[in-house]
Amino acid sequence: MPQAVSETKRASRVAPDPGESALLPLELKGVGFRHRGQYLLQGIDLRISGRGKTIVMGPNGAGKSLLMRICHGLLAPTEGERVWRGPRGHRSEDRRLRQAMVFQRPVMLRRSALANVTYALAVQGHPRRQRRERAMAALTRFGLAPLAQRPARVLSGGEQQRLALARAWALAPEVLFLDEPTAALDPAATKAVEEAVAGFDRMGTRIVMTTHDLGQARRLADEVVFVCRGRILEQTPAEAFFDKPRSREAQAFARGELVW
Repeated sequence: MPQAVSETKRASRVAPDPGESALLPLELKGVGFRHRGQYLLQGIDLRISGRGKTIVMGPNGAGKSLLMRICHGLLAPTEGERVWRGPRGHRSEDRRLRQAMVFQRPVMLRRSALANVTYALAVQGHPRRQRRERAMAALTRFGLAPLAQRPARVLSGGEQQRLALARAWALAPEVLFLDEPTAALDPAATKAVEEAVAGFDRMGTRIVMTTHDLGQARRLADEVVFVCRGRILEQTPAEAFFDKPRSREAQAFARGELVW
C-alpha cells in the first residue's frame, strides 16, 4: 500500500526549525518521465526552497500529479535527476522521512481513526508511550477527537481528508506535498483544509500543493508553478502570475478558457 505508507513520511520527531532545512532546496534538473514510449513530463527544471506555499496549477492532464509524485519520491524520473540539497550528513532514510504527501483520495488503513495516526507514529519510531497522546492531540487539532474510535474507512470524504492531514500534522513534516486535497470536498470541508494548510505553513512546513481552483490558488499561493502539456511554463511569485501571466497558455487558463 505505497500511498498509505507515503502519507506517514515525516520530517523529524519535532516541528522543523524554520531557520534550518535538512532537505531544501529540492531541485529537478532536466527531469522527464516516459510511459509506453510517450513523454508525460519533459524538460522539467524546478527548484523548491525557503519558506511558503507553492501552488502547482495547469489544465487537466498537464502532468501536475505526476510531477508531485516524482518530487515526493514515489516515482523515479526516466531521465534527469531529483536532488535534495539539504546539509550533508543526513542519511537518505532521514531525508525520506522528513516529508509527507496527502492525496486527493487519502488512503485509510483498516483500523480506527486513532490507530491510523498511531500507526504512522510507530512507523517513524516514536516511543510507544507517546503515540496515543500525540495522535489524540492531532485528532483534536482537526476536530476529529469524537471520531477517534470510528473505523477510518467509514468516515465521510471530508473527515478522511482531515484525518490524512492530522496524520501528517502528528509527524511534523519539513515538506508537505498535497495533491488536489479539496477537489471532491464541499465548501465547509474545503475551508477546513485551507485553514490546515495555513497552519502547516505557520508551523514552518514547506507546502507544495496542486489545485485547479483559481480562487483557492489566489488565497493560498506565495508562488505559482504553471504546468502545461508536461512542461513547466512558469514559476513565478503568485502576485506576478495572477497580475500578468507570461505564457499564452497561462493567460488563457487564468481567464478560465480551455487550454489544449
